[in-house]
Amino acid sequence: MKLVVALVLLVLGSLLFHWLSPWWFTPLASNWGTVDTTVDITLYITGIVFVAVNLFMAYAIFLYRHNPSRRAHYEPENKKLETWLTVITTVGVVAMLAPGLVVWAEFIKVPDEAHEVEVVGEQWQWRYRFPGADGKLGEVDSRYVSEANPFGMSPADPAGEDDILVRSNELHLPLDRPVKLLLRSKDVLHNFAVPQFRVKMDMVPGSVSYTWFSPTVVGKYDVLCMELCGIAHYTMRGHVVVDSEADFEKWLAEYPTWSEVQGRPKADAVAGKAQYAVCASCHGQQAEGIEAMNAPALAGLAPWYLERQIRHYQQGIRGAHQDDTFGQQMAGMSRVLANDNAIRNVSAYIDSLPAPEVPGTVSGNVAKGAAHFNSCGACHGAKAQGNYALQAPRLAGIQDWYLKRQLHNFRQGIRGTHEGDNYGHQMVLMARSLQNEKSIDDLLSYLNSL
Repeated sequence: MKLVVALVLLVLGSLLFHWLSPWWFTPLASNWGTVDTTVDITLYITGIVFVAVNLFMAYAIFLYRHNPSRRAHYEPENKKLETWLTVITTVGVVAMLAPGLVVWAEFIKVPDEAHEVEVVGEQWQWRYRFPGADGKLGEVDSRYVSEANPFGMSPADPAGEDDILVRSNELHLPLDRPVKLLLRSKDVLHNFAVPQFRVKMDMVPGSVSYTWFSPTVVGKYDVLCMELCGIAHYTMRGHVVVDSEADFEKWLAEYPTWSEVQGRPKADAVAGKAQYAVCASCHGQQAEGIEAMNAPALAGLAPWYLERQIRHYQQGIRGAHQDDTFGQQMAGMSRVLANDNAIRNVSAYIDSLPAPEVPGTVSGNVAKGAAHFNSCGACHGAKAQGNYALQAPRLAGIQDWYLKRQLHNFRQGIRGTHEGDNYGHQMVLMARSLQNEKSIDDLLSYLNSL
């Protein structure tokens, strides 16, 4: 009887959990309501079978419980019962699969009026490319990818000159306009998924997959990678913002075309030297850093990283938190650089300076620090030399007192919590994997040994 009661309670509990649970689908924000219908059909069919099988088991256990006065009847075959079970099972499987096949046929049939947008997945960020005035996307190839050409644009294809390059995790789309997303990966397997749109598709290196939908509700929705793509897979997130047509066009106009990117003047280190004079009062004449001024060494850091940090200070992405005293100072000083050329010039000058020798100020266990660094090295390089492909700066040769302060800032949410700081979001989660102060000191001691 205990087993009978347990089976009945299992059925009742499952039904109550299903109907009363707060965990359910996100509200639909695209044309793919049929995806929800197919899932509902599957749930109903499997739910009915689950209830029927378990209640039948309870009934059979109760009806045929042990009785010394009865003997079991041996019946190894029952063709009539087997026929009915086969037919019912076949009908149930067909009822689950057929709606999915119908939806899939629509899922791969893109409307002629759909506009194309390319989605690029890379560890662990999203990037987007829109066609320009010609309405065509230019050719891309992984062999063209470089620091100056992160999208891998073909220099021989004129159709790509007006392509609009969006180096951001945020994609904007106009309301009620069908869009075909062309999906490609620069490194490993990724998967582009927007739960509110009910779309999900793998991205395989070396090929281009696609999906399509029509956004139907204005709002901001999560973009997730649903393929295990490395150590920071869980941080590979972005957003789709559904706008009015006017707001979408305004947003798109903020990003450069490929020809505009190519047309930028080369960074001038000589001009950057004069502009660096203001920075030298804190960071040192050779950008060697001055601990008394709480200013870290800049020499040895890659120009792309310096440029990003200066822009973040100017945009309020970094240095805006009330507890970030030194960041607030940098936010004000960063505005001395009036434009993008000035930022690139200063970064080029700093890049020309020799990296300084920095003394260690913390004491820890180097061997344990090496174990902690296993996670860090996935982005920052095996020798903490930095990794442009993952936009992870150099850590070796950077003052440990500065790194320690930044780790605390990430752990406490002082840095990396601004919605525009994509890489900072990842660092917040990674920094919190260091359990205590000793773990931090051990890690920094290891970095000092490199």
